Amino acid sequence: MLLGAVIFIGSPATALAQSADDQELAAIKAEMRMLEGRLQAIEERRHAKAPSRTAHSGTTKTPPAAHTATAGRIEEARVGGARTAPTPGIMPVSTAGFAPSGVTAGATAPAVASAPAVTHQTPSPLFQWLGNQHNEAHRTSIDLTSSSPLAITQTEVDHLPPVFQIGNLTVRLGGFIDFSNIWRSSNLTSGPATAWNNFPYANSPNHGLSEERFSAQLTRFSTLLEANPTKAVRLQAYVEADFGGSGGTTNSVQINGYTPRLRQGYFTFTQKDWGLHVLMGQAWSLTTNYAKGVIPRQEQLPAVTDNNQIPGITFTRVPQIRIAKDWDKKYWLALSIEDPQATVAFSDSLSSGGILPASYGRVAGPRVFYSNAGGVLLNPNTQYSYNPAPDIVLKTAVDTSFGHYEVFGLARWFRGLIQPAGENHTHKNTQFGGGVGAGMTVPLGTDKLQLTGNVLAGQGVGRYGPTLIPDTTFDQNGNPSPVPEIMGSLGLVGHPARSVLLYTYGGVESAGRRTYLGADGLQHGYGATDLNLSGCEYEFGTCSAQTKTLASLTTGGWWHFLDGHYGSVMGGLQYTYIRKFAFKGNDGAGHAVDPTTYGHTVYVTFRYYPFQQ
Repeated sequence: MLLGAVIFIGSPATALAQSADDQELAAIKAEMRMLEGRLQAIEERRHAKAPSRTAHSGTTKTPPAAHTATAGRIEEARVGGARTAPTPGIMPVSTAGFAPSGVTAGATAPAVASAPAVTHQTPSPLFQWLGNQHNEAHRTSIDLTSSSPLAITQTEVDHLPPVFQIGNLTVRLGGFIDFSNIWRSSNLTSGPATAWNNFPYANSPNHGLSEERFSAQLTRFSTLLEANPTKAVRLQAYVEADFGGSGGTTNSVQINGYTPRLRQGYFTFTQKDWGLHVLMGQAWSLTTNYAKGVIPRQEQLPAVTDNNQIPGITFTRVPQIRIAKDWDKKYWLALSIEDPQATVAFSDSLSSGGILPASYGRVAGPRVFYSNAGGVLLNPNTQYSYNPAPDIVLKTAVDTSFGHYEVFGLARWFRGLIQPAGENHTHKNTQFGGGVGAGMTVPLGTDKLQLTGNVLAGQGVGRYGPTLIPDTTFDQNGNPSPVPEIMGSLGLVGHPARSVLLYTYGGVESAGRRTYLGADGLQHGYGATDLNLSGCEYEFGTCSAQTKTLASLTTGGWWHFLDGHYGSVMGGLQYTYIRKFAFKGNDGAGHAVDPTTYGHTVYVTFRYYPFQQ
């Protein structure tokens, strides 16, 4: 174990010379101090036990000078001392927490001097308990005072020390084990992600039928790989997965066998001298609010437990290509090309290939096609919209001593196939949509209290909100018709103590109307106000209400009640109140009907972070 520690401490000399990132340099230095403390504690325990071992097994007591020499080597490595060159033809491998097989519990400190043995050693298991080091000041890799809730409630893998190093490539592991107890006032038959737009009206038997579920599906694993070819260039690859997926054989009757799913998977290229940042892969959309700049793993997402976040935030993870430029890490400009999908809704039951109700003055309506079932490597049970072009996001941001601010524009395109009534051919129609948005994270006089908020307004932007208000409907000619929408949220994040995080968020999403007058004299499209909605008010009634607005209030907190060399354990409690409002209708007798419904959710969550020590 001593030899493995010294080798790991010595090998960062090259990494320190190559590192172009102050944060990485600080992490390596902290790791050296931690290993030095562990080594000293182990030596002290060996010295204390040496007389007993000598009496019973004849083991020679380690001279105090050996510890001094070993500590000197550590200090020499920490300040840039010489490093033994690796054996030619063998890739240098450095491990944190590995113990060479040749160094046993009874070995003495001078064995560290046998450097050539490293080329013939078989490493012990990657993870091993090293004991409590009472003489070492503990540092945590979780920044509990960060303005970004993600740095507190999820894996801030960038601040973790490398688990091992192969050549110039370092590997960091992150993640947590999650256990959530979920209660909802209405039965949505949902896992640890709440479908906010699915809270039923009074006509459904599920309205007021409470739901209680245990879940470990949010358990997450992440890996960050990094290389620094030059002082100015950094290459990173990041993969993040949880168990939020389900397969055809998934059930909760026997084994609760839920499947892994890809949350994020991307690589980045950074050229510091140019201020250039490139990202390719699946990541949070550039429309997401950020706590700093526009760089990945600095997203300013709510600190909530619910995997569907809260209504009002900009929320999506998509494949994308992103190019960003910074000026002194203060001013930022970024362009992202992202994979689109469109959500479609209509006042009448309508699937792709269906016929629209005829408009006023016409005998028949057109047939419309707007999606296909998933094919190879896509979900065959899901409909995928026609994608004429990727979504385009352009964002500018500024980081100041008074907070982080950003504004962005979003461009989208929607396509449909139309077969006019009485004709035997189709033609394509493409419509433009999009919007503008903004975000901020502002300290309120102290770094212990932050105000965060975001807003997005436009047409056809529903997919960027967690409530999934539809992007488009259809006009009388069968053309896609983007639905106007505005969404936004505002939150307070407080740190009354270093290990405590408290939060309160309010969010709202609201849609406008897109309708046409039919030959039957009724409105058709999205937001019709002449529908008979009397059935929404009694059980088993027929209710075709269309959502106009969803508003929510969420409050909760996290407490890191265990934090040490064994990892970190925290618990969270969260409550959300949701209110849903529909477009007005009537009861069939000329009286207005205004359907509304509500819901409550409560989460009790525990998470263990084994890598954050």
